[in-house]
Amino acid sequence: MKKLIYLLVLSTLSMATMAEGIDFSGTWKLNNEKSTLFEQFSLAPSQLILIQTADTLLVEKHGNFQGQDYVTKDKFSLDGKECINPGMMDSKKTSTAIWSEDRKILTISSKVPTQDGGEATIKEVYQMEESSLKLLFNAASSMGEMSETYLLDKQ
Repeated sequence: MKKLIYLLVLSTLSMATMAEGIDFSGTWKLNNEKSTLFEQFSLAPSQLILIQTADTLLVEKHGNFQGQDYVTKDKFSLDGKECINPGMMDSKKTSTAIWSEDRKILTISSKVPTQDGGEATIKEVYQMEESSLKLLFNAASSMGEMSETYLLDKQ
């Protein structure tokens, strides 16, 4: 009987942990050596500041693109509902964030209008790899497609 109670408690704790998923909160610094960056140019943030609650993820990206420092701030709903954040050049970025079934991988899919009247699609996949945050980044538009893999170390 004691073993049965122990197993029930253990399985309940395991299920509760799985339901919570991963908490990506923290300040993360890009590890250039472990990352795979686009050859011509990179959109890699030098630093990510993530604040995760039960229903939202705040993402603050710090970086440098073509000699210009930038900071972007996005708020994503973690329930799969569409959310809108500032895009490039006063546009609006429409996104959805979806957890994997085991709640260990978060995929954020976004669409941003482009200057040519088209649309850019961005897919960001957040997951842990050992003690590092792994972020798979893919962007596609009429100008082409690029993919990068960022490994970030917690500060």
